[in-house]
Amino acid sequence: MARIDVATREQGDGWVAVVTVHDATTTRHTVRVSRDERARFGGGGVADLVRRSFEFLLAREPNTQVLGEFSLSTIERYFSDYGDAIRGQ
Repeated sequence: MARIDVATREQGDGWVAVVTVHDATTTRHTVRVSRDERARFGGGGVADLVRRSFEFLLAREPNTQVLGEFSLSTIERYFSDYGDAIRGQ
């Protein structure tokens, strides 16, 4: 199982999370999370939401295929079940 490290900081009307995934190949990703996305996908801590989102992604593709930079809602464009799955956790 990959190790997922998440560091967040507030920026503008939301947060930026820098995610490092330690697996066979270590990758780094930048994820923007708006206040609306945080509320829409379950609220709570931003770092926890991003970590759960990466667990969702890594169950479907290797870390080397996850985009390097994206907004949290971008995940739904690739995986239509993301919203329901992440809110159900």
